[in-house]
Amino acid sequence: MNYSYSNKSSLTHTKITKPPGKYKTKLMMLKNTIRETVFENLALCDEVSEVQELILIRNEEKKFLLRKLCQIDPQVDIEVQRIINTNTTQTPLSTSTTPPKKPKKRSNNDDHKGSKRKLTSKTQKKLLQLIPLDQTGHPIYPIVLDNLSIHSIGEIVCDRPEFHSEEAIFPVDYISTRIYGSMKDPTSKCVYTCKISSMNDSPRFELTPDDDPTATIIGSSADMCHSLLLQQINDTLSLNVVSVRPRGNDFFGLTHPTVLNLIQSSPAAKKCTNYRWSKFEVSKSGECYVEDPDTCLSFESLQNSINYCKFKMTSEIHPQPSTSILQSKESFGSYYV
Repeated sequence: MNYSYSNKSSLTHTKITKPPGKYKTKLMMLKNTIRETVFENLALCDEVSEVQELILIRNEEKKFLLRKLCQIDPQVDIEVQRIINTNTTQTPLSTSTTPPKKPKKRSNNDDHKGSKRKLTSKTQKKLLQLIPLDQTGHPIYPIVLDNLSIHSIGEIVCDRPEFHSEEAIFPVDYISTRIYGSMKDPTSKCVYTCKISSMNDSPRFELTPDDDPTATIIGSSADMCHSLLLQQINDTLSLNVVSVRPRGNDFFGLTHPTVLNLIQSSPAAKKCTNYRWSKFEVSKSGECYVEDPDTCLSFESLQNSINYCKFKMTSEIHPQPSTSILQSKESFGSYYV
């Protein structure tokens, strides 16, 4: 009896230590594979984050070296300015691959109306802002035009074509100020003094920040000064918050309707052969001219762009794991030990 009892106990023991079945082994292998995949995915996310940080650092170093090279070699600075002017004058081509639609036949009356519409759009009048005048009829300075202030309209040089273009005239001793982001801290307001002078029979443009007068930007055109200012703001933040495609004449205030009207009222303006004259109208309803809220002109638009770029950069550098990864962690958390 004792012998048979011992055999029964041994049989029971062999059943308990029975090896796992085929499907249970496959399940354990599948769980291990999922766990390794989750860890590998997290490691790849960390690696991508490090690469993005390195890209930002290399871009900043590239801009710094280019700026230093422009300061050392004037020829490089001239080449950069040529590229900027080329990009400014280029017109974007249509990338649409769809075939052009056939134009519908129009009557003579429709063609007449269309040409009339084109003429009115080309000669569209610009809205003037009323400014205070003294007893002699001269403007009282400064003329405040929102974020732009005019302190001196200057004198027109009509015998040299370098001092005017199709869209603007560059008077000598012209002085204006504009509120924009500081080069030291683009999130803070800074008043930039814009001046035009004459040097070697060519116009000389200056941008001087009030928080650091020694950091004056000097160039042969308003676009050159404006482009360097925008590039400096991007370098300070290590972010491309604003396009470096310049709008120098707008930043200096030379294309503002009120400024254009004052310049065109001078008899010397008629002798500027390349300049294309503009027409103006005074608003009877008291409506004022509203400047284009471009990021490269408006301080408020610049702040919106800075906040957006910082948020976007943070989300790219620190990507959140997907929902599937989180669910995998929770489902197989017991196997992470």
